[in-house]
Amino acid sequence: MPLGPERTRAAVSALFFSNGLMIGSWAPKLPTLMQRLSISEGTAGLVVLCLGLGSLVVMPVFGAMTARHGSARAVRVATVLAVPILLLMSVAPTIWTVAGSVFLFGGFLGGMDVAMNANAVVVERRRKLAIMSSCHGFWSLGGVAGAGLGGILLSRFGEIGHAAVVTLTFAITAGIALRYMAQDRPSPHEEKPPLRLPRSGMPYLLGLIALCCMIPEGAILDWAAVYLQREMGASLALAGWGFAACAATMAVMRFAGDVIRQRLGAVRTFRISAVVAMIGLTLSSMAPTAGLAIAGFGMAGLGIANLVPIAFSAAGNIPGLAQGMGLSVVTMMGYSGILLAPGTIGQLAEYVSFGAIYLGLAGLLVLPLLLSSLARSAEFGAGGEEGLAPAA
Repeated sequence: MPLGPERTRAAVSALFFSNGLMIGSWAPKLPTLMQRLSISEGTAGLVVLCLGLGSLVVMPVFGAMTARHGSARAVRVATVLAVPILLLMSVAPTIWTVAGSVFLFGGFLGGMDVAMNANAVVVERRRKLAIMSSCHGFWSLGGVAGAGLGGILLSRFGEIGHAAVVTLTFAITAGIALRYMAQDRPSPHEEKPPLRLPRSGMPYLLGLIALCCMIPEGAILDWAAVYLQREMGASLALAGWGFAACAATMAVMRFAGDVIRQRLGAVRTFRISAVVAMIGLTLSSMAPTAGLAIAGFGMAGLGIANLVPIAFSAAGNIPGLAQGMGLSVVTMMGYSGILLAPGTIGQLAEYVSFGAIYLGLAGLLVLPLLLSSLARSAEFGAGGEEGLAPAA
């Protein structure tokens, strides 16, 4: 018996929240790992790199699984495999075993990310309504909860206690959601797509869009506080508001984004969002005071919020392409912007100011703006189905 649309929407939203909770829990855990293993910042940087490598390696595997067996099965496998990894990381005795568990942590949660985005596309098709932006909003809430409560749990219960509480919360939340998520198992008589990267150029162009949109997000996350302190003369307390302003406006706009996309259409919403993000980044780069720069970062968050969800939704609805394969390409390319770009920006900042870098990132968004017509596959017309590929 098929589940109701509201129940499947709630289920996929809970999956996004639980995934964000686990990812957010990583942020306060890294200093604890460094202290326990007595490793330097340089060595810790290599451990962090394992997180990104795990995601980039494993995401295509779950993309293929989604294409062959449906997103529900892929989410289930990734979730079950992800459950024990935080605990494993907490008891791993050496730098090598920690690095291996971090690789698996990034890999299985990255695989879950691909599959749950594909499941959100399934729910969008069946409801004939946009939900992707709010799903990413729930991911942001999970990330805030994981990062915000992580320090409290670590200080009160220790590393293993923190891992146990987060793991139990993740297992219960995701376990309930798995029971009610949209099922999309392909027909046994349906020809299964080949396990290879797409030959069409569309997913790679959408991946380039996601990459260009996520680089500014990563740049604000990692470098906004440094910019505000070193170049704007802000205090440490005030400097932290750079990313906070961006994250807050991004979360609010993601919950409003589905209604906006439904009303204005995916392409128009994407174009307006890109322009708003460009104005915000430009304001931050040229602001005479730290307060105006923070306001610019907040405005950039308003614009950035719905760019990636629309790109993901478009990737899952490319006509004639299995959604798991398209999404794996777009997520892999997009997240590489957050994983790899901050280090490059740090090197660049030795030669040019952060103000110039943020102005350059505003210019980078010109490319997604020029390619915005590709978001048409995420459109929901008056009849609800315009621009969508046939449901699997």
